[in-house]
Amino acid sequence: MRDMSRELLTSNRALARSLEATAFLEGVLDASRDCIMVLSLVGDVLFINSGGQFVLEVDDVAQLYGRPWLTLWGRDHVDAARVALESARAGHTGHFTGHGETTKQTQKWWDVTITPIFGKDGVPASLLSISRDISAARLLELEREFLSNELNHRIKNVLAVVQAIAMQSFRDSAPRQIEAFTSRLAALGSAQDLLIQTAWRPAPIRQVVEKALAPHCHEGRCLIRGGKYDLDGKRALALALALHELATNAVKYGALSSDGGHILVEWILSASELRLRWAESGGPPVQNPGLPGFGTRIVTRNLAAEFNGNVDLQHKPSGVVLTLTAPL
Repeated sequence: MRDMSRELLTSNRALARSLEATAFLEGVLDASRDCIMVLSLVGDVLFINSGGQFVLEVDDVAQLYGRPWLTLWGRDHVDAARVALESARAGHTGHFTGHGETTKQTQKWWDVTITPIFGKDGVPASLLSISRDISAARLLELEREFLSNELNHRIKNVLAVVQAIAMQSFRDSAPRQIEAFTSRLAALGSAQDLLIQTAWRPAPIRQVVEKALAPHCHEGRCLIRGGKYDLDGKRALALALALHELATNAVKYGALSSDGGHILVEWILSASELRLRWAESGGPPVQNPGLPGFGTRIVTRNLAAEFNGNVDLQHKPSGVVLTLTAPL
């Protein structure tokens, strides 16, 4: 009799602990403002937490249970949702960002993760979907894109006006001077495009170099190599203008003015330093121009100032060599 009482007491305590754990988990789910759903393996909704009912604007949960989860997603993102569902069904984690409507047709953007819930046999028995409402962040991103595009448009208009004024002001100047000025404006506009495309976020150095040299290098004339490194807006603009100036001179007088000439642009990253090198080879013999011109000042002074580093520009007989050394 005493043994039975002990067994009954032990069983009651285990049941109480189980109920406490269940109540705790329910409290955790209800406290979350993410939309948490349990799905069947075929993708039908079996459960949704109260926070999910709130963000999904569900008045009657019965209208959601048994509904295919894929029907919650907009036409443009249902394929991404299907891929994530299949991934979870196969025992992996699926993830996507997509657009969908609430039960009251409110348009929202969601960041979604879907994972398998494994049974005792180690095989997925059901699926767990967690969707976070990111509509506010998405709206800010769209507004930023609109403002960036508008800024880019206005900057291009200003550059066009400056170019027109220059053409009128330099009417009696040498054609080569006008060409050099307008070419620099074009390089500035191209660099500005790159910064707008990245929304003034750091731009990959390889992308900056390739875009600056694209108008000048054809048929493998330029070799570009180096590790991954991002430049902030000021450094990206300064490097683009300097490379454009170097490439323009190479086309007129240096390695790119002859068929056998080549240019190497490479950068090496250490723990604390960026070392970038421009080297021309295979062109006609180079002579030192003497006093630095406006283009040389763009290359040396502006580049050194924006990178807070040192620039060494040498006119060697084999070709122009520039070395930039700057702290990371």
